[in-house]
Amino acid sequence: MIVVLAFAALFLLIALGLPIALSIGMPAIGLILTPGVFPPEVDWAGLGQTIPQLLFAGVDSFDLLAVPLFMLAGSIMERGGISQQLIDFSDSLVGWMPGGLACAVIVASMFFAGISGSAAADTAALGAVAIPALVRQGYPAAFSAALVAAGGAIGVIIPPSIPMVIYGFLTNVSIAELFAGSMMVGLLFGLSFMAVAVWKSLRHGYGTRRPFSLRFVLHALRGALWSLGAPVIVLGGILSGIVTVTEAAAVAVFYALVVAMAVNRKLHWRDLPALLVESQVIAATILFIIAMAKVFTWLVAMQQTPLLVQNAISAMALPPWGLLLLVMGGLLVVGCVMETTAALILLVPVLAPLTVHMGIDPMHFGVLVVVNLAIGMLTPPVGICLFVSCGIAGITLGQIGRAVIPFVVAAITALMIASYWPPLTTWLPTLIYR
Repeated sequence: MIVVLAFAALFLLIALGLPIALSIGMPAIGLILTPGVFPPEVDWAGLGQTIPQLLFAGVDSFDLLAVPLFMLAGSIMERGGISQQLIDFSDSLVGWMPGGLACAVIVASMFFAGISGSAAADTAALGAVAIPALVRQGYPAAFSAALVAAGGAIGVIIPPSIPMVIYGFLTNVSIAELFAGSMMVGLLFGLSFMAVAVWKSLRHGYGTRRPFSLRFVLHALRGALWSLGAPVIVLGGILSGIVTVTEAAAVAVFYALVVAMAVNRKLHWRDLPALLVESQVIAATILFIIAMAKVFTWLVAMQQTPLLVQNAISAMALPPWGLLLLVMGGLLVVGCVMETTAALILLVPVLAPLTVHMGIDPMHFGVLVVVNLAIGMLTPPVGICLFVSCGIAGITLGQIGRAVIPFVVAAITALMIASYWPPLTTWLPTLIYR
C-alpha cells in the first residue's frame, strides 16, 4: 500500500508539472518521515539521518563521473563545428539513395552518438544544421523534425551512452559489455530509420539525389577525419580495456577541446565558461534525479517490493518469452510518461532480478531496457527529442507527433528483433570479453 501511494504521488506531481527530481524525492521523503509507515521500534532520528546519507550515496560513484564528462565533451564538439562535417561526410556516403539527405542525417546521428551519449545533445547539435537543409530540399518541416528526433534517440543506444552508464552503476553489469552489446542494436535502429526515410521519400518525392562519387567521399572524409576520431578513440579505448568508461570520458573532453579549438577553430577560451555552465547544469539535473531516486528506491526496497513482484510473476506462470514481452510492453508505456533516467533508477532494481525467470543474459536485458526507454524519447508527452526538434523546426508537438509515428513503429520492430534474437546483442561482447 505504501509503495502504491508513493507511485501515485509521483505521477500526480509529474502531471502537475513539478520537476522530475522533486516529484520522485518529495513523496519518498514524506512517507519515510510519516509516523506509522515503519514499525514503532524504528529510530526516527536515525531515519532523518538516513535521508542525506542516501542522497549522497546515490551519486557517490566513480562510474557516474562519466555523466558530466560526456555531457561536456558532447557540448564542446557540438560548438566545435563538427555537425556540418559529419552531415557532409554522411551525405557523400548515402546521398545517392532515395531521400539521400534524410539518410545522411541518420548516418550522421550514428556518428555523433559515438561522441556525446546524450539524445538531447545529438538532436540539438544536428537539428540546427540538418532541419533547415532538409526543408530547403523539399522535405516537410514536420518530417524533417521527426527524422532528426529519431536520429537523436540513437544517441543513447550507440555507445558511449549515459543511460547505460547509469544501468551498469545500478546493477554492477559491466558497462563496457553493455556498450559492446548495444552497438549492433544501434546499427539496426539506424538502418530501420533509413528504411523509413527511403520509403517516405519514394512515396512523396522528397529530396534530391546525386551520383555516387569516390572523390567526393574522400574530400568529405578529409574534412571530417578529426571529428570521426572521437568515437574511434573513446570506443576503442573502452572496448580494448585500455581505459575505464570514466577515463574515456575525460579523454573525450581533452580530444574535443583539441578538435574544437586547434583544428576547427570554432571554439575560443572565452566561450568555455558559458559552455561549462550549460553542460554541467544538465549533468547536475541528471545526478539530482539519481540522488532523489536513491531515496525512493530505498523506500521501495524496505517495503519488500522486489520480492513481492517476483512472487507475483512466479504466480502468473508465464513462459520466458511471455514474461519478456510483458516487461518490454510495460517499459514502452512507462517510457511515454516518465523521463529515461528516472525510469531506470525506479524500475531497474525491481526488474533486473527477473532475468533469471526470463532466461536471458543480464547484459542483454540491460541493453533492451535502455533501448526500450530510448523509444520513449520519441513519444509524447515527455519525449525529449520531440521537444528539442520541434523547437528548432518551429512546429507544434501535434505536427511532429503525427510525423514521427512511422519511426516509432520501425523502432518497436527493431526492439522486438533485439529482444528475441539474442545474438544481436551478445555476439560482440562474447567475441571481445568472454
